[in-house]
Amino acid sequence: MNYSSYIALIPLLPLASFVILGLFGKKYFKDFSGIIGCLVLLASTLLSLHAAYHYFFIDGKVNGAYQTLIPVKYTWLSFSDSLSIDMGIILDPISVMMLVVVTFVSLMVHIFSLGYMKGEERFGTYYSFLSLFTFSMLGLVVASNIFQIYIFWELVGVSSYLLIGFYYDRPSAVAASKKAFIVTRFADLGFLIGILILGFQSETLDFNTLIQRLTDIHSSQLLAIASTSFLGISLLTWALTLVFIGGAGKSAMFPLHIWLPDAMEGPTPVSALIHAATMVVAGVYLVARLFPVFHINEASLHVVTWVGAVSAFLAAVIACTQTDIKRVLAYSTMSQIGYMMFALGVSGYGGENTSLTDAVGQGLGYTAAMFHLFTHAFFKSLLFLCAGAVIHIVHSNEMKDMGGLRKFMPITNIAFLIACLAIAGIPPFAGFFSKEEILMAAWQNHPAIYYIGLITSGITAFYMFRLYFSIFWNRPPDSQLTTQHSEGTLSMKLPLVILAIGTILVGFIPFSKFISPDGKPFASELHLTLAIVPVAIALIGIFIAYGLYFRRSDRPQKFASALGGLYKTVYRKFYIDEVYLFITKKIIFNMVGRPAAWIDRNIVDGTMNGIAWTTGRISVLIKGVQSGRVQSYALYFFGGIVILVIVFLYLWK
Repeated sequence: MNYSSYIALIPLLPLASFVILGLFGKKYFKDFSGIIGCLVLLASTLLSLHAAYHYFFIDGKVNGAYQTLIPVKYTWLSFSDSLSIDMGIILDPISVMMLVVVTFVSLMVHIFSLGYMKGEERFGTYYSFLSLFTFSMLGLVVASNIFQIYIFWELVGVSSYLLIGFYYDRPSAVAASKKAFIVTRFADLGFLIGILILGFQSETLDFNTLIQRLTDIHSSQLLAIASTSFLGISLLTWALTLVFIGGAGKSAMFPLHIWLPDAMEGPTPVSALIHAATMVVAGVYLVARLFPVFHINEASLHVVTWVGAVSAFLAAVIACTQTDIKRVLAYSTMSQIGYMMFALGVSGYGGENTSLTDAVGQGLGYTAAMFHLFTHAFFKSLLFLCAGAVIHIVHSNEMKDMGGLRKFMPITNIAFLIACLAIAGIPPFAGFFSKEEILMAAWQNHPAIYYIGLITSGITAFYMFRLYFSIFWNRPPDSQLTTQHSEGTLSMKLPLVILAIGTILVGFIPFSKFISPDGKPFASELHLTLAIVPVAIALIGIFIAYGLYFRRSDRPQKFASALGGLYKTVYRKFYIDEVYLFITKKIIFNMVGRPAAWIDRNIVDGTMNGIAWTTGRISVLIKGVQSGRVQSYALYFFGGIVILVIVFLYLWK
């Protein structure tokens, strides 16, 4: 199959849409910008599905293993014979899977936005930004060069800045976009330093060559980077940890997660796109892309494991106290990304034995992480789009303004319930299968992480059904609301139906037959004995949520009051934002910013001002020389001659 004949069109079509709608959408295509954007994404989605079908079922597998293909590659910047920045497209199981996920979810968001954003003054601009976001993420997942992925990594950051701050007339949206941009820039600095270390030590920026050189025990590059240390830590550990910091910032892992809840200031369909298939899963994809190198470095893999586990647990606990439905879903995303991260951290690399008695799981964690990324894209985009439909009608994000919407919004009610059951890990919905594989991998390799994941799964079930009951049950429906509004347009309901069907079905895909760390399919079995406990804990969480939130009562307030300061601490998100503000305003601004400003004003500016003042004074003293009077010039001329005569006749000897 000649992929080069069409594969580049998958990212280039959204780029063309961005350019056309960005330049001409507002003036010429205002009413048709959404249609143009949807048609372009439909074409990219169909091409992605076509590529996935051919890769997985026709010509991607050779000798029992899926191959890494580079159908497009050209040198952009050449530094030496062995080091260059190439612009290429890589096709392997995870990149092909991500092509499908990104284009499909983006298509659903584009369609949903036709109704949700209808009437917006900057309708064409909105769709141009969506197209730029999709292009950036597609370029990221197919990048064949570690510096190429960094270029698109930054484009994703720019795109998120534009979309989060789309409502630029709202100070909160502007602040949120700047917060997301600045926090991820600090993380990306670590990523860039890690790239430079890896590129310098491996003498290449190409992914395949870099991985081959840094995983071959006989490689001189591996020996050099592993034997060189800084502060007692090997250079390889530093490089991989710095790369992971970039991924942790983009995926909103603790403690770089503070931008994610505020990012909800953008339009709700944007939240679905950021959380389900693009920005926040980029960090997981980055670790998976470099997983062979991470796997040989136990220290960096431990960092990935524990950051993921802590992020999953903390985010789940915080979500239990939030009242803004989009912020609850934001912390839910952080928690689920944490699951994917610690699944990668506990994974092995080779073939897999999924027997419960086997204590050495090989590649199940990697496969489970990618499987959860895949299923999460469906149910999380469904949750956000359902939340968007509710907000579109209620005109509020707060749960206290909702309740009793099940009869008024039957399609949204059913779709939201399906997504909640999936994320809670209830069979037979998609999240059950991927989450069970993650917990199985943790059980086999790291019992402490398993128990953290198990407790987190119960908390997840509680806060999601707290959200569901508060929106769709809890109180009688508002009769005034039901007479004034409808559930939404067809363009808003169709994506909900499609994503709900996907949430039910995609869990049955034998994912280990397609995705594994070494490209070799293996058999992964569902062990009912291991699944009983997580499902039981999830059901307990749902039952507690039912008791507290199914009908409106004062029990939640009494429970919160009983917890006292603990509840307040969790509600204030463990005061992590306040810690950041203290560090920046009280320490960095006062101890670094103010002295730097004083030096700038008094020394740098003072030096320049002193030079300017001196020049000005000298000019005042000598400006009389240029008076414009001819007789003065003649006097100066003869005076000069007299001085020269005296010098040469009497003084020069």
